[in-house]
Amino acid sequence: MAQCEMCGTEVSSPKTVKVEGAEIDVCDDCAEFGTEVTTQSSSSTSTKYSTSSSSSQSAGSSGGSSGTNSGGRRRRDMFDEMDELAGDYDTRIRSAREQAGLSQEELAGELNEKASVIRKLEHGDSLPSDDVREELEDYLGILLTESGAEDASDTDWSSGGDSAGLTLGDKVRRKSDDS
Repeated sequence: MAQCEMCGTEVSSPKTVKVEGAEIDVCDDCAEFGTEVTTQSSSSTSTKYSTSSSSSQSAGSSGGSSGTNSGGRRRRDMFDEMDELAGDYDTRIRSAREQAGLSQEELAGELNEKASVIRKLEHGDSLPSDDVREELEDYLGILLTESGAEDASDTDWSSGGDSAGLTLGDKVRRKSDDS
């Protein structure tokens, strides 16, 4: 006997319905939450998304591409070329403002921003928009970004790192462990 995938009751003949894009087998009571899916005859060789010839091509090509990507080199993407906000942007802003002899209110006035924006940036409570970041860099003569291309931290994410044998479960402290 099958089980309803929505409520868990045992059903002898479940109905297949589509609920928010997912096809699931449900009981008669839960069938009202979706649209019933009509099954096509098994003699049909094509599906809604692909034909049998194109699916065999895509299976072959995906197998080849995964082999080339598993050589230990990560595929580069557009984010590798982008500059990232420096981790200590708040300290850089505060130090440069103090060296210029300005208060937060005076700096905000020079940039046509609110003093609360400068205060939040210096405390690290918010991230600067691109416009504000550029204005701060130009006015204070500092850099608030680091080049993404020079970032070597990607090696931390490879499977060859020191923590390759650890999982999230190794690091998490559960409530039951505290007592």
